[in-house]
Amino acid sequence: MADTVLYELTDGLATITLNRPDAMNALNLDIKVALRDALLQAAEDPAVRAVLLTGSGRAFCVGQDLKEHIGLLAADREAHARGEATEGSTMTTVALHYNPIVTTIAGMPKPVVAAVNGVAAGAGAGFAMAADYRIVADSASFNTSFVGVALTGDSGISWTLQRLIGHGRAADLMLFPRNVSAAEALELGIANRVVPAAELAAEATAVARALAQGPTAAYAAVKESLAYAAGHTLTDALAKEDELQRRLGSSDDHLTAVDAFVKKEKPRFTGR
Repeated sequence: MADTVLYELTDGLATITLNRPDAMNALNLDIKVALRDALLQAAEDPAVRAVLLTGSGRAFCVGQDLKEHIGLLAADREAHARGEATEGSTMTTVALHYNPIVTTIAGMPKPVVAAVNGVAAGAGAGFAMAADYRIVADSASFNTSFVGVALTGDSGISWTLQRLIGHGRAADLMLFPRNVSAAEALELGIANRVVPAAELAAEATAVARALAQGPTAAYAAVKESLAYAAGHTLTDALAKEDELQRRLGSSDDHLTAVDAFVKKEKPRFTGR
């Protein structure tokens, strides 16, 4: 991985760290490509059973690097003045980077924990909200940010935010962006847990490592069933649950868990 994203795999847990601390992990081209590729690597590696996503320094991620972005916009205008086709070229980052990043976080068949160590704004907030579990430092905050630069939401935030807190509250935070403190994020349902900032790394690692040692196929099915049920009827959701339960019923982890329950022992899951 490039230095802008750090990747470490230990005992089934892939830790991915956004690493532009001097720029508050703002998303320039290099970090977007590196993050996309790191997530794809974790998703495809059978040795990875859980992912921990976090940021270095005082921010989780403040979203698009606007310094780079304004330069690209100027280049587009110059090319347009020369008669070259440029429409939408600057914003191809949504299709090339943000969308693959979010679909990989949300769709990989293993749990993703976001350790939000500082401000998560714009696409940074979107990435955190796409994760399966958010553990947040008490000094951190969230901000949708997009309309502040005359843009609509991307990075999946139109889908994830309203499912976390409801349509009305999501519309409020997107139309009137503001800093949402960790305490308010917990109250609204954006954060799953809030911990003292000094304890975040240890607490988040413990949570992610517990998931990495758990029944990976069952976690994958939970993710699949929740995503499916969000857009289908109860009858359809019941059918999906039946399908997934039949699949898991023959898994090694299920047989191990049942046997351990009968023997009053703690099961040791292999993720299969």
